[in-house]
Amino acid sequence: MNSDTHLGFWYCLRSVIVAGSLFIGTNFAISVATVYQFSHPQVLSEADAAIVLGAAAWDKHPSPVFRERINHAIHLYRIGKVKKILFTGGSPKTGFMTEAAVGRRYAIRNGVDASDIIYENHSRDTWQNLVNAQAIAEDNDLDSFIIVSDPYHLARADFMARDLGLNVQVSPTPTTRYTATQSKLRFLAQESYILMMYQWVKLLAHFPQLIYKLHTKFL
Repeated sequence: MNSDTHLGFWYCLRSVIVAGSLFIGTNFAISVATVYQFSHPQVLSEADAAIVLGAAAWDKHPSPVFRERINHAIHLYRIGKVKKILFTGGSPKTGFMTEAAVGRRYAIRNGVDASDIIYENHSRDTWQNLVNAQAIAEDNDLDSFIIVSDPYHLARADFMARDLGLNVQVSPTPTTRYTATQSKLRFLAQESYILMMYQWVKLLAHFPQLIYKLHTKFL
């Protein structure tokens, strides 16, 4: 390899690294802006049900994070924004109440009619929360939803719900345990990264179809 070829190789490699870094940085910045935008309250239309995304439960009691999600769903129910509350979330350990059951128990104790509560007991993450919620909603003739969760969690939840074909709005909890600046920034960065990766995975899953469409278009 002569010196010119050697220099050309390193120039190309450096260009690829710089271009890749700019691409990733730009994508991450867009994700941060998206997550931040979704974290703010929106003007809500009435919906059939509030979907409360699962969070940790401590024995028969909701954790502080989960409690705030439940309280916000109860608020939407009381002011007439939703007719039903749909709880999601399974149990981390055998023998313990599921997150959804804990949420239902708490809501009933705080004045929500048991007949207005629906729940599923098997999901372990946000995607499963929404998939299972969709199945239950179809069984109960529910067509429109308000997703309730922590502010920085809602962008990812909204994207996933729409990919599933759900008619959703989102409503962040007015309070959150992430109050310190450092905690907020960490949570914002974490959710922005996960949203970015989710979109990349979705794009890669459809990449063969995109190539095929482009190929057939120019034949």
